[in-house]
Amino acid sequence: MYFIDVIVPVPIKNLFTYKITESESVFLKNGMRVAVEFGKSKIYTAIIANIHTTAPTAYEAKDIHQILDEYPIVNEIQLKHWEWISSYYMCTLGEVLRAALPSAFLLESETNIELYQGFASENELSDDEFLIFEALQHQPLLTIQQIMDILGKKTVFPIIKSLISKNAIVVKEQIYEQYKPKLIKYVRLKDYYKTEENLSQLLSSLNRAQKQREVILAYFQLQTTKKPIKASQLQESSGCSLAIINSLADKEILEYYFIQTDRVNFDGSENSLKPLTSFQQTAYHEIIESFTNNQTVLLKGVTSSGKTEIYAKLISEQFQLEKQVLYLVPEIALTTQLIGRLQVYFGNQLSVFHSKYSMNERVEVWNNVLDSKSKAQLIIGARSSLFLPYSNLGLIIVDEEHETSFKQHDPSPRYHARDAAIVLAQIHSSKVILGSATPSIESYYNAKQGKFGFVELINRFGNVQLPEIELVDIKEKYRKKRMTGHFSDSLITAISEALALKEQVILFQNRRGFAPVVECETCGVSPQCPQCDVSLTFHSYSKELRCHYCGYKQAMQQLCGACGSEKLDTKGFGTEQIEMELNALFPDALVGRMDLDTTRGKYGYHKIIGQFEAQEIEILVGTQMLSKGLDFANVTLVGILNADNMLNFPDFRAHERSYQLMVQVSGRAGRAEKRGKVLIQTFNPYHQILQQVSTHSYEEMFKEQIDERWQYNYPPFYRIIKLTLRHKNFLKVDDAAIWMGKSMTLVFGNLVLGPSTPSVSKIRNYYIRNLILKIPQKNSLSKTKNNLQKIINSFQVISEFKSIKLTIDIDNY
Repeated sequence: MYFIDVIVPVPIKNLFTYKITESESVFLKNGMRVAVEFGKSKIYTAIIANIHTTAPTAYEAKDIHQILDEYPIVNEIQLKHWEWISSYYMCTLGEVLRAALPSAFLLESETNIELYQGFASENELSDDEFLIFEALQHQPLLTIQQIMDILGKKTVFPIIKSLISKNAIVVKEQIYEQYKPKLIKYVRLKDYYKTEENLSQLLSSLNRAQKQREVILAYFQLQTTKKPIKASQLQESSGCSLAIINSLADKEILEYYFIQTDRVNFDGSENSLKPLTSFQQTAYHEIIESFTNNQTVLLKGVTSSGKTEIYAKLISEQFQLEKQVLYLVPEIALTTQLIGRLQVYFGNQLSVFHSKYSMNERVEVWNNVLDSKSKAQLIIGARSSLFLPYSNLGLIIVDEEHETSFKQHDPSPRYHARDAAIVLAQIHSSKVILGSATPSIESYYNAKQGKFGFVELINRFGNVQLPEIELVDIKEKYRKKRMTGHFSDSLITAISEALALKEQVILFQNRRGFAPVVECETCGVSPQCPQCDVSLTFHSYSKELRCHYCGYKQAMQQLCGACGSEKLDTKGFGTEQIEMELNALFPDALVGRMDLDTTRGKYGYHKIIGQFEAQEIEILVGTQMLSKGLDFANVTLVGILNADNMLNFPDFRAHERSYQLMVQVSGRAGRAEKRGKVLIQTFNPYHQILQQVSTHSYEEMFKEQIDERWQYNYPPFYRIIKLTLRHKNFLKVDDAAIWMGKSMTLVFGNLVLGPSTPSVSKIRNYYIRNLILKIPQKNSLSKTKNNLQKIINSFQVISEFKSIKLTIDIDNY
């Protein structure tokens, strides 16, 4: 008898064993997919983890439903990495499998199938496929179970797989529109007419063609802005039809060109790398030297020091060795610019993998990496790109390694991409480079302890000076009545000067919406979310109140819900309010906004970044998305509108994060020849963190923070495990938290903090309680986890606690 252990994509601890025949045991390999019946009647796609001859003792093994692959789609290295994630982050292999595989690989009996709108090749379909196609004409969604009923057979997965490959259907998990690059048509004068002599000849030759002459004159008028000229803009400005511009293009006086504002086509020949400056060259040699003794190297390079050029050199070396390279970035917005820069060197060897891509595009990248194709030799992606099936990984670059976006919070596995990348590199025997201008306290501490190699780059590219940082005391400004809305006179003057010089401005406010609180002036009551313990945020554009935790929304109230008063006032401010104030203060300026509300679509990031790069936006207002390594040559001024909300956050990392965020945002200024300027508005200009930001004193901030962490037992000296309990019944969750707190204190003593109520104590109608377990370095992490697991097992068998949702977050910061 032959058996296989499989990973089923459900949150259960153990692998499940199924029966196979001898011939199947010869054909099957670890990492292949099989459809298995799990539970009473549900069918899932499972991954084979082990083939053996030992029958399970606790239950009788079922037969597998069918084999879905001809070759493994997951390799042994991935399985090893998944096991580490599952064991370290105390989650199940099924949860890791769900996070790792694109949903197209995970068909299951609850999956919904939808017709792909653009499909027209019905005659390519087999009889069974046509039956499904026809059923979808009458019913927009079908489940796998319904398809089994329609066809009268159980083995429907190959038919569905075939329909997906023919682009006839899509799996309804989250359907994104099919990729269409957005091309904007621009127009320019042919080089021949750029000399004065040829130009005057042209204008005299157009004396009779009055309309064409008007187009040329309008072109020169628009050219004074020194921005690319859109064909539609020229048409509007000249008041002529597109046919006249076309006739000038036919005469080869004007020519059209396109700027693609969306995802880049990764084709094009390889160009030679830019020569490194002497400082970059020194840093590059130090990194290579450091790699001889260390697997991981921390590169601390000030903002705009040209870290990407060093990475490019390291990537090209790996390519010569025919190795794969993973380039991890924290924010999808950052991939937009990075692709543009790296495709110049590695155009046809570059692939991108992140959640804004459609399911089919992600499957394509997965298969290219699996087959080690040259077009997937360099992968740029967000944290999920860690899970791709690399077989020959030579280098992992973790850019902006300090970023909080590398930590997955929900759903499980709650992994940190930086830490998981270091383990993945160990399995592959490859190298890791962590890059940042403001490294996390943990990484810098590890470098100081000699655990990581360390290389520093202290000069900006082109020897441009670091921006001049000025702290603006807004308490004083309010007292002297020098504030206009949320802008101090200093900031308004600086913006006016930058706009007069045709330079661009970035304004940072880490809160979206118009105002975080709407308050009645008569009775002081604020509209609250009915499902969460937070006040609703006012969004002026849509005239509605929204909850940023659960998405609940309602129309803006005209009267107070409590006392009926008309006097409703807004407190605080978000990016939307700043945008509105800017439009009033600078009516001629082009203002753009970059936050979660404006970047929801697949191309949201590309569009805004493309417009800002083409200088179609002069002032860009945004949240922390703006701080992440973006490079705009024409930005000379950065304004931080309120530095205090970041500093006063109830978290042991608040000061470190505030420093990182402000330095990163400041780093967007003055990246070309001219020195940039940064204005930070604050009620407390003497706060030590703001003083350290203004003098770029990372070392000073590090010393202060590391002393505090040592004193109060926080990372990197102690590990932290956070337990969160959720339930819709307030008393039940309270009792459960008290029981868990007492049990943990009996085992771990004073290393347990809590149970405590978080600042937002109810989300989506679930009441929340937290417990924190601190683990000193001398204690064994694995033993601590085993003891904790025993307590959790006891907790889960108590009947009144069975309905409590319990989540475990290792290294929750």
